Amino acid sequence: MGWLLMLPWSAAHGAVDIREFDSETDRQRYQSFIDELRCPKCQNQNLAGSDSPIAKDLRDQVYRMIKEGRADKEITDFLVERYGDYVLYRPPLKAATLALWLGPVVVLLLGIIILIWVVRQRRSSGLAPTETAKNLTDAERSELDRLLNSSDDENPER
Repeated sequence: MGWLLMLPWSAAHGAVDIREFDSETDRQRYQSFIDELRCPKCQNQNLAGSDSPIAKDLRDQVYRMIKEGRADKEITDFLVERYGDYVLYRPPLKAATLALWLGPVVVLLLGIIILIWVVRQRRSSGLAPTETAKNLTDAERSELDRLLNSSDDENPER
């Protein structure tokens, strides 16, 4: 019966990848790769944070390639060849990824331009007297001032 209590712990414990490296540099390279590479299945999750089977396979593949002594560029090129630039959190600047790099800047600039335009429109319409207000008689102007300055208690019609 006691073994039943161990099941949840052993299942959760089994998800941890234990890797042994020849040097601290290799361990750091591995950690850098799994932190910087995106899981092809998951939405915006790196290999280190993903529990998907493909992420585990890619962690195993990166580990094997580091143990084989492959260079970082070789490992990256292999993964990009198989999964495309999507696997990289920082894809290279080229025609296919131009929208990824320039999109946020364009959206920011458009937002600033629209904000400036709206502010200018509101200032110009709010500061200039309207044609209707210019054509009011003195009696109409005083009535308008009285209505605008009265409180809600005094003017139940509003």
